[in-house]
Amino acid sequence: MSTEIRRVAAGDKETWFYMRKGIWPEAPDEYLGYDLDEILASENDAVFMAFVDGQPAGMIEARIREYGEGCETSPVGYIEGWFVYDRFRGSGIAGELTNAAENWAREKGCTEMASDTWLDNEVSIRAHTKLGYEEVERLVHFVKQLG
Repeated sequence: MSTEIRRVAAGDKETWFYMRKGIWPEAPDEYLGYDLDEILASENDAVFMAFVDGQPAGMIEARIREYGEGCETSPVGYIEGWFVYDRFRGSGIAGELTNAAENWAREKGCTEMASDTWLDNEVSIRAHTKLGYEEVERLVHFVKQLG
């Protein structure tokens, strides 16, 4: 099994889009695709994709943010989205993608990397913990329509 991790290029947008759909299946296609070019052009965003024997296996989107919950420094690297196809889960792809994002954040001068997930996403929570991330807080958001 040969694994390649590399930055996403413009030619990868369709594959990247479908991986985003895997993370956020309820999101409208227009929402998932509207910022791809902006992310590709940004100095503060990086997307890495994993290929196993030439087949797309997963991706990670990272950004430089001024703040991350539980972080003591600024700026921080932040995992915005992370996806691995089912057939490649448990093979170390997630760790390789995370390492690529962390190395990129280090090159940008960050000394901390942050991330988040939904409260009920036990698979993501376990994956983060396995890769050395520590839970720092839990949050419930509220909204009330005013009319």
